[in-house]
Amino acid sequence: MKIVVGISGGVDSSVAAYLLKKQGHEVIGLFMINWEEKDGACTAEEDYEDVKRVCNKLGIPYFSVNYSKEYYQRVFQYFLEEYKAGRTPNPDVLCNREIKFGPFLDKAITLGADMIATGHYAKKIEKDGKFYLAKADDHNKDQSYFLNQLSQYQLSKVLFPLAEISKPQVREIAKKLELSTATKKDSTGICFIGERNFKKFLSEFLPAQPGDIVDRQGRVVGKHDGLMYYTLGQRRGLNIGGLKGGNGKRWFVLEKDLQNNRLIVSQGEDDLLFSDGLFATDMNWIPEKPEKEEFECYAKFRYRQPDQKVKVKITGETTIQVDFDQKQRAITPGQFVVLYDNNGICLGGGIIDKSYKK
Repeated sequence: MKIVVGISGGVDSSVAAYLLKKQGHEVIGLFMINWEEKDGACTAEEDYEDVKRVCNKLGIPYFSVNYSKEYYQRVFQYFLEEYKAGRTPNPDVLCNREIKFGPFLDKAITLGADMIATGHYAKKIEKDGKFYLAKADDHNKDQSYFLNQLSQYQLSKVLFPLAEISKPQVREIAKKLELSTATKKDSTGICFIGERNFKKFLSEFLPAQPGDIVDRQGRVVGKHDGLMYYTLGQRRGLNIGGLKGGNGKRWFVLEKDLQNNRLIVSQGEDDLLFSDGLFATDMNWIPEKPEKEEFECYAKFRYRQPDQKVKVKITGETTIQVDFDQKQRAITPGQFVVLYDNNGICLGGGIIDKSYKK
């Protein structure tokens, strides 16, 4: 088969390309530039040098494609709109659906590819003409959470060579091959923010509106720099000193009052952050919407969270209500809820709209 690998300059995609070549496939490396940066905070140039070194070592051709415009329109503008609305988005999920499995897949097809492949730790299962997404064998590195928005067509065209391999094994393979990426640190976060100050970066695109930090009684206890800089449950960076009448415990973000531009905080009463369930929108079912309108399964509300037992009620074509078996802390609007069965098969995911208490 002719396979185009999304090669990022990291160890995972490097080893994915090697494994496919070893299996006898015709492999092409394709490097994506999704963000153009003048201040050097994005590591695209450095990563591309690693791509060249890896592909030359493996003896496979490689290309570079620039999707900065598509990324800005399809991912970054959504990212800004969500922050403007006081939510905390997860652009990595959208980047997979809109870029890596969008223009990237289209480009691979024009290059004559039968399939694309990525260095994601995830598993694809085909059964009766339908495609299922499942957790990788290395549960510690599993990235199926970020792939919850993929369509059947997108899943039909992708291979995950690292599905059954652990991260230490990947590093070991890269070391044996003497690949330049063997000991390279895993990238964290999104490229356009990189290692720089998040607050400073966001302020370049969204004008900050400072306002009051208030407690639950409406008493002003501090000043915030702009609601978009804070997330539910946050404890650090609030800069609230010792106040008369305080209980000495740490303050945390309880709520955002967009209408009055106030950040509502609480001191020590952590149970206020816990909720019993949530409503989600933009639900993408894999492979299709279940026949039962109510069912039990497991869910993640953030990446790396252990699976939580839940009861799901389908409330519309793309909306669900999720009841938690155990109360959950700091459920954050804008993040994704991703559903799994007890075998690690991903049932799909949607955007958290709001949480509720019974």
